[in-house]
Amino acid sequence: MPTNSAYQVCINPTCRKTFDVQEVHSGCPACGNLLDVAYDWNKLPVPKSLRDFEARWSTQQNPLDYSGVWRFRDLLRFASDDQIVTIGEGQTQLRPSNSVAKYVGVNDGNLLLQYEGLNPSGSFKDNGMTAASTHARMVGAKMTACASTGNTSASLAIYGGATGLFDVAVFVGSGKIAFGKLSQALDYGAATLQIQGDFDDALKQVRDVCAREKIYLCNSVNPFRLEGQKSIMYRVLEGLNWEAPDWIVVPGGNLGNSSAFGKAFAEMKELGLIKRVPRLAVINAAGANTLHQLFNQQSVRWNDGHTDDAKIDTFFAEMDRDNRRASTLATAIEINRPVNLKKCLRALAVCDGVVREVSDDDILDAKAKVGAGGFGCEPASAASVAGAKLLREQGIIAPSERVVCILTGHQLKDPNATVGYHSSRPGEIDEKLKSAGITEVKFPNRPIQVANDLEKILSVLRDLG
Repeated sequence: MPTNSAYQVCINPTCRKTFDVQEVHSGCPACGNLLDVAYDWNKLPVPKSLRDFEARWSTQQNPLDYSGVWRFRDLLRFASDDQIVTIGEGQTQLRPSNSVAKYVGVNDGNLLLQYEGLNPSGSFKDNGMTAASTHARMVGAKMTACASTGNTSASLAIYGGATGLFDVAVFVGSGKIAFGKLSQALDYGAATLQIQGDFDDALKQVRDVCAREKIYLCNSVNPFRLEGQKSIMYRVLEGLNWEAPDWIVVPGGNLGNSSAFGKAFAEMKELGLIKRVPRLAVINAAGANTLHQLFNQQSVRWNDGHTDDAKIDTFFAEMDRDNRRASTLATAIEINRPVNLKKCLRALAVCDGVVREVSDDDILDAKAKVGAGGFGCEPASAASVAGAKLLREQGIIAPSERVVCILTGHQLKDPNATVGYHSSRPGEIDEKLKSAGITEVKFPNRPIQVANDLEKILSVLRDLG
């Protein structure tokens, strides 16, 4: 085992090989499974209480204490302070929404939205990218790369552009990226390669390219990415006066967030920083529901790391044979082969978790409700709210329980979906929505056509009153 207080370790219980944090791996070189960043807590100063972090609120002139990731650096101690790369990420909000609570079916004050769209690139990805960029700096990387449905590319591009520490190449699938996200990668100066295929194809190619050319890979298969994403849960607890909610509900795409959340809670429980672990709900879009199928229909579980790999391999082989492709308007979670599947299964075990799938219709309706309450979000974000509503209808979530829904990205990440929804009416669905199988919108806020005439404008406004 490396002698440092932080190291990398294989999650496979029959392997458990360890590697120094200065090494770069996208998987275990010995068995091919995923790696964790792990810590010898006996060698590290551990806070006695989560309230200890409050002292950093008064020292926010220090960029590390200003960062909503690195002010919790005592719980992700793989880098020294002088190596950390930050651009002010993590200035996010946990806000109650009684209008969304009513829609979901829980009591007033019990539905909270963790809005990650306030990050510099407009999505939760910055929590992980600051950590991955820090590790890239530690190992002297000159070029970084990722495959993306949009948010990862925007995040990596902004870190490359803002810091100048490394060049950036992003791989996206053809027609599988919202323009709001693609525009960010282009504007921040990343070299953008549009692969003829979907996200899974792009990820395979970027992993092969990075392995051959020794380019630093920044997808969530990178264990340092997930270390940064743990901080979302630290901020949720911070917003709840350091008390755990009853439920965390999160969209499930590549399953990095759910994996990071489970790791965060397992570590905090081990260190005695929390008494209770919240339950976790991971919500797939119905058109990209690999986790739902494996977890609910085939009963694949973590099983202390002894996952049923034969069942998983058979599932993916049948997917390839039938050429099944992910298809959902929630493009950020339009992923067939989630690379963090096993880590997510572990998180579900840690958090007594559940998995559900929701339709695109339900996602867009939930998105409209979130927006009407004052927080716009991208479609994938609203899967969490649609999933909470479904779990409430099924009696899994009680109206008295406190529920946190993670809103992963900003509304302007995919404005076409928003405008298409609100421009539609029954029987006249926007063409993009219709082609995606949307048949009805329940909460449109259509623009009102009015003549260029003062009296007619006033008449319309009086009718609204």
